[in-house]
Amino acid sequence: METVFLHDLHIAPCKACYACQKKNSKGCSIDDAMQKIYPKLLAAEAWVIATPVYWFTMSAQTKIFMDRCFALPAYHPDPFREKRIAIAMTYGDADPLASGCVNAWRTFQDAYAYTESLLVGIVYGSATEAGQIRADEKAMEEAFLLGRQLVAE
Repeated sequence: METVFLHDLHIAPCKACYACQKKNSKGCSIDDAMQKIYPKLLAAEAWVIATPVYWFTMSAQTKIFMDRCFALPAYHPDPFREKRIAIAMTYGDADPLASGCVNAWRTFQDAYAYTESLLVGIVYGSATEAGQIRADEKAMEEAFLLGRQLVAE
């Protein structure tokens, strides 16, 4: 298991050049930290994507990461099919609807349905400070159960 912290990396936004989609493509044309992440994504049996909710959806770093995954098929045919994915989110409002958590969830749901990934589930809870979510017993129990479900065959 490996953890990648997107906010520590320089990942440029997709520039829609479609170099990754052309016949005989060598992959994404942008030479940045994603070049080291692509092989890790392909090798992993499962992904856990964790993001805070900022301004009614996932963080900018998470969205850039998702956009750049558009290039994954250049590195391996059908890279998403049956990839097991779990989502964890925190937000500042007590209400997942008012916070925008539901918008982020829908984006994950739509994207990974389109790629034929296995979106195992989501866990979310309200927290405004780093580490604060650990005090939410319900969210922690749900995270534990989601982790179990993620690795179940």
